[in-house]
Amino acid sequence: MLPHLLKRKVNTKKNMKKNFKERLSDVKAFVFDVDGVFTDGTLTLLPGGEQARTMNIRDGFAIKYAVEQGYPIAIITGGDDEPVRWRFNRLGVKHVYLPSSDKVTDLKSFIEKENINPEDVLYMGDDLPDWEVMQMVGVPTCPCDADSEIQKISYYTSDKKGGEGCVRDVIEQVLRAQHNWLTQK
Repeated sequence: MLPHLLKRKVNTKKNMKKNFKERLSDVKAFVFDVDGVFTDGTLTLLPGGEQARTMNIRDGFAIKYAVEQGYPIAIITGGDDEPVRWRFNRLGVKHVYLPSSDKVTDLKSFIEKENINPEDVLYMGDDLPDWEVMQMVGVPTCPCDADSEIQKISYYTSDKKGGEGCVRDVIEQVLRAQHNWLTQK
């Protein structure tokens, strides 16, 4: 899978038309991976084969708040864990793609359903399965502990690690830039 991806022209920080802060006002939707973004990338294996993840509550608040402000949000993850779907549905996320076997197809589905331009999407991913979809959006971002190849194509690398508030970081920055964060209205 990866060799054909690595031959594509990569969006690097050198060929960006706008910087990250300038792009914030264009964001109309958010898309996130789960493991390594909402979590620190570790899984706890429980008796019986169950898996447990830990997520940051502030990231959850930011998701819920963005949904309440009218931003479409999608979760696209290769994982197949129904508690993950339940968590995001409870936060108001309508588009949860799990298990995603083709993140490109799922991103295209979300963009079509919401009738938005890919350039107006902020995507946060952390590892090589996110590489191709990050090339398709206007604002690719990542946590500070993301894979080095993902950091190279990101317009912004959060100072927060996966599972430690990186989602809240990018959502808050977008909503503040658009005067949609808490008392700024």
